[in-house]
Amino acid sequence: MKNLKNTWFIAMKDLRLFASDRLALFFAVLFPFFFITMFYFLLSGVGGNDSRLTLHLVTQETQGLSIQIIQSLVTQDPTQLKPGEPEIVLDKDYDNALQAVKDKTESGFLAFPADFTNGIYLGYGTNLEIVIDAQQSDTKAALEGLAQGIASQMNARQAASNAAVGLVTEQQIAAGNYAGIGDALQKVLPLIIAGQSGSGNTAPSLITYDIQNVGGVKAVNPSNFVIPGYLVMFVFFTAAMAAEAIVRERKNQTLERLMSTSVSKEAILGGIFTGTLIKGLIQIIIFWAMGIFVFKMSLGLSPGGVFLLSFLMVVMSAAFSIMLATLVKSQRAASSVGVLASLILAPLGGCWWPLFITPKWMQFLANFTPHGWATSGFNKLMVFGADFPAAVPNMLALGGFAVAFGIIAVLKFRTAE
Repeated sequence: MKNLKNTWFIAMKDLRLFASDRLALFFAVLFPFFFITMFYFLLSGVGGNDSRLTLHLVTQETQGLSIQIIQSLVTQDPTQLKPGEPEIVLDKDYDNALQAVKDKTESGFLAFPADFTNGIYLGYGTNLEIVIDAQQSDTKAALEGLAQGIASQMNARQAASNAAVGLVTEQQIAAGNYAGIGDALQKVLPLIIAGQSGSGNTAPSLITYDIQNVGGVKAVNPSNFVIPGYLVMFVFFTAAMAAEAIVRERKNQTLERLMSTSVSKEAILGGIFTGTLIKGLIQIIIFWAMGIFVFKMSLGLSPGGVFLLSFLMVVMSAAFSIMLATLVKSQRAASSVGVLASLILAPLGGCWWPLFITPKWMQFLANFTPHGWATSGFNKLMVFGADFPAAVPNMLALGGFAVAFGIIAVLKFRTAE
């Protein structure tokens, strides 16, 4: 009971010192909202545009059925396209199109082989080729759907042509007119396969579809990823800077004098941790209150998961603060390492920008930072609409960092030089 009382007194002492330091209050509470407000307005409207896919077609035939198919599919007037409808364009050369995909100036294309017409007419089959940039999943899905549609139409018309061949042959044989069979096939087969009615030069589109839009494309509220990112950054920064105060009290023998008054080492350690924890909790309460009531932020399907993730971030930061104070020998070192750690871990862990837009190597490195686990957990819950179980690995990772930092802090903590 006495230890708990001493722990509380030490925690309240640290909070009174923090409250009397106007500069510390400014950087912990007010300064973050300059960043949040600025990036909120800069990123407003992100995701509000319905980006149109451009699908590229290439044929290695100089004439034949593929030319007719491409002519029926290529967009003649892009201004007449419906919202969400892809634009289809013809690339003249296969090698140039392939190089464009390698150079990432095009996302991919669908290619008709040189034997496409013969494969359809003679019945031995043919293959469409899709060349795609591996990261362009939307274009890949669209080109696969287009290829499947073409293949389905060709298969259906091949079956119709086979039936027509059988019908014409039987009629001609029954009438005893064998000489006319070749002429009949020559007229019937191209019309069936090309989908023409016998008049006009342009084949109708092989793929038809209707698009029904239910509501508009709603822009993502930037506060859903801006506020969690800066919450992680500034909660950690405030806690890291508290290490300087711990080192100062150790240098001026404040902690040693407490020990001489029968205050235990556990009470001192617990008081410092509790004070830092309370400061972090005050920060996240202010952050979430401003986010919800001022920036109209959504907490997703699991508000409890968001708050629990926030609490674990505060616990981890407080443990890091004490660990840092035990590992450095001077106030200057504590301040420098605290600032350096904050500035390195924040961008690497997705506090300055969402991790899901960063390169793969950066997402990989973020797995080794507590910031990366925290921000990706917030993104799951608040941006992608995941439920509580999806963020459990992120919570466990933050808890693991907190335990690791706490163990080092307890083992290395000292009240005197």
